[in-house]
Amino acid sequence: QVQLVESGGGLVQPGGSLRLSCAASGSIFSINAMGWYRQAPGKQRELVARITSGGSTNYADSVKGRFTISRDNAKNTCYLQMNSLKPEDTAVYYCNAVLRQSHGGTLRLYWGQGTQVTVSS
Repeated sequence: QVQLVESGGGLVQPGGSLRLSCAASGSIFSINAMGWYRQAPGKQRELVARITSGGSTNYADSVKGRFTISRDNAKNTCYLQMNSLKPEDTAVYYCNAVLRQSHGGTLRLYWGQGTQVTVSS
């Protein structure tokens, strides 16, 4: 079994910062890409940032220059540093990972349970 557990969400004032973490655990052979998505009330889930095993990244236009995704491959953990937060960043943030559970095994997508980020004064 594989689990992704997010942490670090909370309430922050506009202009503030938060750092989200996503730790993958369980039967994992290798992790390809990891990513952060978010879903605001009444809206579809959208990509925030993504990072490959080699460290290549891509970001939603709305967060470029403010958010930074990184990962620690030794810890199977991904991070999202969020700076200059805006009220429109308020959402549930979900982590996902594309991984193999064995050598040559099928790539599968796993999701975390989500963590709430609220930006408000």
